Amino acid sequence: MPDIALYQPDIPQNTGTILRLAACMDVSVHLIEPAGFPLSDHSLKRAGMDYVERAKLVRHESWEVFQSWQQKEERRLLLLSTKAAHVYTEFEYSKSDILLMGRESSGVPQEVHDYADHRLIIPMKNGMRSLNIAVSTGMVLGEALRQTGSF
Repeated sequence: MPDIALYQPDIPQNTGTILRLAACMDVSVHLIEPAGFPLSDHSLKRAGMDYVERAKLVRHESWEVFQSWQQKEERRLLLLSTKAAHVYTEFEYSKSDILLMGRESSGVPQEVHDYADHRLIIPMKNGMRSLNIAVSTGMVLGEALRQTGSF
């Protein structure tokens, strides 16, 4: 199954929603710290409801720790970005992919952007900035699961 990775998330409600999605789809979430909120935050639990306890959450204390784990596991890293050119529905996914989502406020630093194996975009109407991160995660995860027959 593809996994989801959250790079230093800012908003607990979005993280809770993504944890709920992951629990329902039986995928792991890798949270790359530091988060912009306490992980015991009430908003996180409220958004994720009782699904948060059922989610497979793996915490990585830094980008470097996550990067080391990802390299050891030999898994491909796919960054969702508004600066990408490759449309997410035209990409060929594998079961071992990791879908990396940046911070809601600022995305990822250039070094993380450059490090990703592939960068994917969700096309939108001209003049629109971005979708909610939980919506974006659901769209791309759904396509990855469909293509790989993982669910």
